[in-house]
Amino acid sequence: MNNPVLCDFTKLIARILMSVMFIVSGYAKIGAYAGTQEYMASVGVPGALLPLVILLELGGGIAILFGFFTRWVALAFAVFCLASAWLFHNVPGDQMQQIMFMKNLTIAGGFLALACAGAGRFSFDHARARISSGN
Repeated sequence: MNNPVLCDFTKLIARILMSVMFIVSGYAKIGAYAGTQEYMASVGVPGALLPLVILLELGGGIAILFGFFTRWVALAFAVFCLASAWLFHNVPGDQMQQIMFMKNLTIAGGFLALACAGAGRFSFDHARARISSGN
């Protein structure tokens, strides 16, 4: 894309699409706290990590949505998606889990691209950079 405004608008749409799933999922984990902890424990992940998962999914999702510390949060999400793929969806022979595994790898790739590209013009990151530079 050679049009910078269109490219920045596309980054905004990408941030919205990538963040919605995590915001909804993080919020849902609050309502299903005990069940989520049990599920995590069933695959060997300590349930005590659930508050960090909720913080990343809900807080990080909101940060991505608004373009706040986008590069760092996107890197955190990429690692999270790779870990989630390996811990929860690496079930050879289960076609649905393999699809979920590949979905997580794909989302991690999207977050890595977002970490490189940045949030774009329509973001808090851009506004903060403009204020810092005096423009």
